Amino acid sequence: MADITVIDLLNAYANGIFPMSDSRDDPDIHWVEPHQRGILPLADFHIPRRLKRTIRQSPYSITVNASFKDCVLRCAESSERRDTTWINDRIIDLYTELHEHGFAHSIESWRGSEMVGGLYGVSLGGAFFGESMFSTQTDASKIALAYLVARLKVGGYALLDTQFITDHLRQFGAVEIPQSQYLDLLRTALNIEPDFYKLPEDASPDDVLQSITQTS
Repeated sequence: MADITVIDLLNAYANGIFPMSDSRDDPDIHWVEPHQRGILPLADFHIPRRLKRTIRQSPYSITVNASFKDCVLRCAESSERRDTTWINDRIIDLYTELHEHGFAHSIESWRGSEMVGGLYGVSLGGAFFGESMFSTQTDASKIALAYLVARLKVGGYALLDTQFITDHLRQFGAVEIPQSQYLDLLRTALNIEPDFYKLPEDASPDDVLQSITQTS
């Protein structure tokens, strides 16, 4: 694929398409448009009871965009659960540029000065496209996801796209829908002007949990 720009990338997302590489070391990128699309309905986001207790205990410090590129780099690393990832150097550079233009965000979990979990994704209109997450400590990425959902709900977002479905995401209420239905939801979401920063970064765990459980 020829070099793509940030504008190309945003146009792709606006049309239900996203890029991937076959592996961390593969220099190429290809476009993906699944027939079945994974989403996490914000109104039906489910937090397991045990995770609620953990969130209230505040085992990690949670930040927003404190270390975006480092978060992406950590998501690109192999681990015991995955031999390789789809995030290559071109993708890292592209999404870092998206972040610099305000279209990509990260949520990080910290233990002291060490980032132990996090996630990143693309924000366009009232849609947030979750890209990847990582965790080196128990529940670190799950807590980051809960904080993201609270931020999206408070900020007025309408769609949280997970691209694909995993057992990890199913426990939170993620479902698969046909791409045609997804595109309808996407068109509606793109006409919304949300505020990603409406939830204060220092929101308490109780505020986060209350934001998630509030009905829209």
